[in-house]
Amino acid sequence: MTWTFVVLVVLAVVLWWFYVSWRASRLDRLHNRVEAARTALDLALVRRSSAAAELASSGVLDPATSLLLADAVRRTRQAGPGERDLAESDLTGALRATLGVPGLRAELATDEGAEAMVAEVDAAAHQVFLARKFYNDVAGRTLDARRRPLARVLHLSGSAKPPQFFDIDDEMSAAA
Repeated sequence: MTWTFVVLVVLAVVLWWFYVSWRASRLDRLHNRVEAARTALDLALVRRSSAAAELASSGVLDPATSLLLADAVRRTRQAGPGERDLAESDLTGALRATLGVPGLRAELATDEGAEAMVAEVDAAAHQVFLARKFYNDVAGRTLDARRRPLARVLHLSGSAKPPQFFDIDDEMSAAA
């Protein structure tokens, strides 16, 4: 009876250790996915900013619109970590105001170069939308895993900082 009890206790401890190890490695993988998703989001934001800067400096827009767009791009590039979401939302607003002018898209469609730049801005804006959704989804799952009792009690997340959601206005349609 004692050997059976010892074997069962050892088996329970081994299974418990495997479960805790699995939870810790899952949290580590989630944190790595958050970092990768944040990098993809940052790259998408830079691509959108570059496409907007190219459109602003191309000369196909009127000078006031170009200046508005260039100023929004400048603010996104100079924004600190705490104000980046607001600057990116402002760039979205500037792009929406620029490309939402009635008849402007039709006018730009007659120029192949301008049409390509607008298509690049649209593609980059869509990529930002997808990257932000993916990042926020992974950040939410990571925060959920960090809040579980076992993860909190055993401090399975280690010294990794909890991810922060990145919420910006990234809707490019004029209805937003």
